[in-house]
Formats: sequence, structure tokens, C-alpha cells
Amino acid sequence: MKTFVWFLAAALALAALPARGEGPEDARAPVVVELFTSQGCPACPPADAYMHELARRDDVIALEFHIDYYDYGGWIDPFGRPHFTWRWQQYARAMGARYEYTPFMVIGGAAHEIGSQRGRVEARIREQRFAPRPAVRLDVRMVGHEAVIRVDGSAPAGLYDVLVATYDRRTETAITGGENVGHTAVNVNVVRGFERVGQWAGERVELTVPLDGMPGDGGCAILLQRAGGGPIAAAVNFGFPN
Repeated sequence: MKTFVWFLAAALALAALPARGEGPEDARAPVVVELFTSQGCPACPPADAYMHELARRDDVIALEFHIDYYDYGGWIDPFGRPHFTWRWQQYARAMGARYEYTPFMVIGGAAHEIGSQRGRVEARIREQRFAPRPAVRLDVRMVGHEAVIRVDGSAPAGLYDVLVATYDRRTETAITGGENVGHTAVNVNVVRGFERVGQWAGERVELTVPLDGMPGDGGCAILLQRAGGGPIAAAVNFGFPN
């Protein structure tokens, strides 16, 4: 991927993140917003454009997952992956969506909206900012090219996954087939690598994760999420240098 000398300073700044779910500091913690999209989806460009705004905000961690659902239609999305499609479908089932649709935007792992409906998405972001969370501390530090992740806090109701996502800051693709033919897709925070690296059930957990083999030139987000596609209890985000 790239060297991580810069990462040590970033990790030190994040080494004492507070637990979420108690008090005004927690209310201001960033909300994870995930957009499930495809370059072959004719309804997705407005939501993709909205992601440009979300990615610049301090109160949001914006991640764009490209699915391979539309690859049959004359254009194969170069960023689409089957396991991103699976995450989209898992969310739809877990949240009781009447059907799977795009652009599918998930807010805080707990609610979904059509990604182009800004007013409804903004209301969900405000709602999730003040939603109760387990009292958890998520610490990160770098040792060489490895991220050392520590999760600690009171025992939650259920099992939580520790997820690592690496992403490209910005991509530009000329679409030469399918329903968006002739369109130039400009996407931000496009997830390239996504792995579950461990789980947390209340006991202290420390994980060492090599990052230099994961794709993505924009940054890395670490999520602590209820297993099975549930609410996100805590998250941190690292921006890679230009």
C-alpha cells in the first residue's frame, strides 16, 4: 500500500478515544455512513454526489461500498466486490427492508434510507449521533506497519465485530457501457479492502493487524459493529497523506 511512518503520529492522536454512549462528548462522536452503490446503477449518481459532501464532514465517517449486482447490465464496476454485495443484502435483511435497493445508505449500522434523499439521511445522522451505545473504549496505535487495536469497556448485550476498511480517497471512471454510458463517475472514499479482524464480547481485546497489504490510498476506518449487521458502537478513521 504505502509506508506508514506518518501513521504513528496519527495513532498517537487517537490513542485515548473516549467510550461512546455517555455524555455530550459521545453525542458529538462521528456517525458512520455507508453508501451501497454501483457505477452501473442509473439512480445512484445523485447519492454518489452527496457522498462528496459527507466525506468532508468531521461529524461523519463516510464509506462507499460498490456492489456487483449491476455487472450484468453492460458495465462491470471495477470496485464492485461480492462480499460488499453480501454486506448490502445482510443489512437489508437485518433492518427488515421490504426489498434490496440502491442507492442504499446505512446510518450508524442501525437505519437505512435512499441515499439521494438528503433530508431523511440528515435526520438519521442526527438521530444516530445521540443514540445510546455500549460504554466502550477503542484505542489504536501503530507498531511498524501493523495497527494495534484495543477494545475495552463494559459487557455489551451481544457480540461485536472488529472491522477494518481501507479506501481510495477519490476515483474517476469513464463509463463506456450499461445504463450510465457516457457518464464519468467520480467517487470518494471507495472501500477497497474490508476485513473482520476479531470480535468483542465485553472482555478486553487486543488485535494486531498488518495494513501494508490492504488496498486503498485514501485512508482506513476501524469499526466496532454488532455482529450480523447491527449498530456500530464505535469507529475511528485515519486519513492517509496526499
